[in-house]
Amino acid sequence: MDSRKRIILSLSLALFFLVAGTCGYMFLEDYTLLEAMYMAVISITTVGFGEVRPLSDSGRIFTMFLLLFGVGSLAFAAHAFIESMIERASNPVREKRIMQKKIDRLEDHTIICGHGRVGAAAAEHLADAGKDFVVLENSPEEIAVLQEKQFLYLTGDATSEKTLIAAGIKTAGALMALLNSDPYNLFTVLTARELNPTLHIVARSESAYAESKILRAGADSIISPYASAGRRVADKVMAYSRHHRVHGSKYEAVGGHSMSRWIDVNDESGLVDHSVAMASSFVDGQIVGIRRGGKDILSPTPDTQLIMGDKLLVLDVPCTEEEQQNPEQPQKIVLVDDNPVIRRLYTRLFQKAGFNIMTASTGREGESLILKEQPDAAVVDYLLGDITGLDVCRDVRESESGQAVKLILFTADDSLQVHDEAMEAGADVVVVKSPDAAEIVNLVAEAIAIEEKS
Repeated sequence: MDSRKRIILSLSLALFFLVAGTCGYMFLEDYTLLEAMYMAVISITTVGFGEVRPLSDSGRIFTMFLLLFGVGSLAFAAHAFIESMIERASNPVREKRIMQKKIDRLEDHTIICGHGRVGAAAAEHLADAGKDFVVLENSPEEIAVLQEKQFLYLTGDATSEKTLIAAGIKTAGALMALLNSDPYNLFTVLTARELNPTLHIVARSESAYAESKILRAGADSIISPYASAGRRVADKVMAYSRHHRVHGSKYEAVGGHSMSRWIDVNDESGLVDHSVAMASSFVDGQIVGIRRGGKDILSPTPDTQLIMGDKLLVLDVPCTEEEQQNPEQPQKIVLVDDNPVIRRLYTRLFQKAGFNIMTASTGREGESLILKEQPDAAVVDYLLGDITGLDVCRDVRESESGQAVKLILFTADDSLQVHDEAMEAGADVVVVKSPDAAEIVNLVAEAIAIEEKS
């Protein structure tokens, strides 16, 4: 019999003896209902209060039986309650339910698939940075480590839709496929991309042959632990050699080391909400550390998002005279769309295509951002919450600072009327929406390239 049934049985017995005692005192001693109930309660609970009136011999005999059976029923009830509490406290299913409730409350968190050497390092890094994450792991040894560190985790197959949904993939911001098998990482990426098209996915690959397949499956970037380690060692050797050979270049080595500098992440720097990989191309150097809230994050991952108030430690890489004369800067794009899912999806795709992208959720906000940043191009949705994309195009064109910005109207209506209205409002290109988001990015890139050539 389970604990719940035992509790119900014990309470039923206690109630039975209470009713039986009340009826017995009313019948044997001619007590009123209240007096009889009072006598039954003090007898069963053995509190030791006095009798309402002196009992007869039959009343005393009845009381003795009531004490024996009534107290026994209460003891049985107490035992059932305590046993149930102990079972609940030690029940692994209960622990899983508590863990699942915590995971269900997460938003914009990271899902780490695999807690091997790479996954453990990623989890420690996210924990130190105060980021929310969930680890998916099957190994009992690794699960014991996760329990010891009190990390949120789920036991299950990372390639399974059920496991990923339980990990909150619908509301997650990123996923790391760090399993020890390229095929497993490939299937994990495929499943994750299908469940959440806007998810930022970083996958591990052991071979160059598998990298292209994993990227085609939907990964945003690939890491290869052994290749990365080899490149870092080689880079240190080459950097040391360059530091002793390069003179008269943009940077000079000091004491055989690269020069470093601190950069504040604020509105003026334009680095807020960008990834470390993207920010590195803006600051003309390698970001080797982040100081955030009094804590230092060393060797941040390329997909680490920068927030307002961060301080970046940038290592300046010596460059040749030719590189100084022909610096390559990513093209700046402003995306104006009132749909947050669309903004997240295209932010990821434009960043992956090498653009520096900023977003706005309303037409008025988009106008201000375009005129302030003066980007290479602005992609404006036709239907916005406050004003239309046509209004944005007109207002930007009326401003002197918006004359050089290429305006691309983003619309689901491919009619000639909309096209003509967009051109009259000042748009340079009209791009019709399609189910293939990557195709839209390519069309925008081609439109910018055509406008630059003309």
